[in-house]
Amino acid sequence: MPVSPTENVIRFGLFELDLKSGQLRKNGNRIRIPQQPVQVLALLLERPGEVVRREELRQKLWSPDTFVDFDHGLNKSVQKLRDALGDSAESPRFIETIPRVGYRFIAPVTGSVRPDIQELDEQTENDFAAEPISGQSAPVPQTKSRTNLVWLWLAGCVTVLLIGAGWMAHKKQERERQMAPILSLAVLPLENLSGDREQDYFADGMTDELTTMLAKDSTLHIVSRTSAMQYKGASRPLREIAQELGVDGVVEGSLERNGNKVHMTLQLIQGPSDTHVWAESYDRDANNMVSLPDEAAMAIAKKTNSAVAERAPARSVNPEARDAYMRGEHFWYSERNGDQAKKYFQKAVELQPDYASGWLGLSQYYGSRMLDGYMDPKEGLAPMEAAAEKAVELDGALPDARISLCGSIFFSERDWARADRECVRAIDLDPKYPAAYHMRARIFGAVNRHDEGIAQEKIATELNLGGDQWGLARSYLWARRYDLGIADARLRLESSPRNARTLEVLAALYRCKGMYKEAAQAREDMLSAQGDDVSAASVRRAFAEGGYPAVVRLKLADLKKQSLQHYVSPVLFALEHAQLGQREETLSSLEEAYRGRDPLLLWVQDDPAYDFVHSDERYRAIIKGMGLPPAY
Repeated sequence: MPVSPTENVIRFGLFELDLKSGQLRKNGNRIRIPQQPVQVLALLLERPGEVVRREELRQKLWSPDTFVDFDHGLNKSVQKLRDALGDSAESPRFIETIPRVGYRFIAPVTGSVRPDIQELDEQTENDFAAEPISGQSAPVPQTKSRTNLVWLWLAGCVTVLLIGAGWMAHKKQERERQMAPILSLAVLPLENLSGDREQDYFADGMTDELTTMLAKDSTLHIVSRTSAMQYKGASRPLREIAQELGVDGVVEGSLERNGNKVHMTLQLIQGPSDTHVWAESYDRDANNMVSLPDEAAMAIAKKTNSAVAERAPARSVNPEARDAYMRGEHFWYSERNGDQAKKYFQKAVELQPDYASGWLGLSQYYGSRMLDGYMDPKEGLAPMEAAAEKAVELDGALPDARISLCGSIFFSERDWARADRECVRAIDLDPKYPAAYHMRARIFGAVNRHDEGIAQEKIATELNLGGDQWGLARSYLWARRYDLGIADARLRLESSPRNARTLEVLAALYRCKGMYKEAAQAREDMLSAQGDDVSAASVRRAFAEGGYPAVVRLKLADLKKQSLQHYVSPVLFALEHAQLGQREETLSSLEEAYRGRDPLLLWVQDDPAYDFVHSDERYRAIIKGMGLPPAY
């Protein structure tokens, strides 16, 4: 119940808080503790058993101009309180954390202004001294009554403490019984509390490293970075996020970097029950935190009873090289700025030539740019393969490195069987890694083994709940099962309506099925989702004036304009010419792509736009020269 403001001392267990003096005492002995944690405790004790929200604590204890440091300050104050009380976040006896909401004081509380124990003893001694000699009349019953009251009061206190301890033990056992084991986990993006947006890359990089180390240090199923990153900055209940990602547990936290000092806090939450399981804070020198993700991952793995028995020690990493790699990842994933990403990946391997992740970043950069159609294979194939081979040489247990090597073999040598073996090795290393199944689906789609490709994408989709799931619709597109693809893409768009890749696949599905109005609308929506409202309006206007052929001609004109500035794959031109039925332009563009060893040619048979040239000897020569089995 709420404590009356007229009461000076609030007691709980062996502790008491004097509201007037601001002193926290244990068994009458003062505990030295800063005043801000004491003020937090006083606010919690005002409403024992009730949740006091973090925002409420901020408004009462932190001035508005310190808002940036509030989370860090409150976390430290609560930790100091727990240290003083001998409490813990994992098994709280006094202060329970309500994730992302606030705190609750859970121990029994009494409040009163009682006489000091010493004064009570002196009064009792005087009462006995005043007792007369036997045979004389005296007020003996009054003395005994006072003595009995003292003992009754003490007995009552002991009883309350025993009942409280029993209740707490019972609640703890009940929580432990109700808490299901954590077998799968998502690491949510760490919040940057540095007050400097330039440090976002560092928070994202630490999130990625913690995710990677958890996959290595534990037997848990760890959700991919791509899936978890969509919740960056999301203010939603963790129970909902865990349900959407299909995981038992969620790791969330924050990172603060000031100068050369780094402060990181993490907490593990059991998803379905939204129960706090574990929390820890770490303080490191910025140049001495390479091992921090591994240390935190091992702590989580042990807490969830999932730690691997043995693992090879990690290779030492130059802090500057690691920082460069993090910056490269940030540009690649967050801003899709390939040139900046490449610059930092290149810097990482220059600073540390045996840094596997740096080489992996370079390989992925070259491969992705070629698949986008904006890097000349003559410039990208060789460095992609060299970087992938170097990454595998340095860390053969890195699944992503195996996938990159798979891609480079398939793109440059067109040896799909050997490429697939590398993909299978990646799956052996991590059977629950979606990217490996995505890559296998790409291979099967190119060699007309569509049932197997669809099966691989279904596995990837199940492993990547809540993530970027346009791959299955793409496999249906390649298999020419348009109705299934459209249904799947629409399903994905219900939860992520502005996913540009899903909209791009949906536009292609509509086009292939002959639903041109819907195809134009999906393309317009895709451009809008990419932030290009000008181009979106152009598509809308073109379709209104000339139907879908006008949309195709608009795209063709845009490709020609881009080609004046940078490389554009001939396959991208071929597709637009094919949709317009322009035989010579289509075949010429495909032959140019063949001479240039363009990886995009691998999937040319999967698009019905080319069906009208399938019987042409020039087209058949291209398919044979690439070593692909003819589809039709």
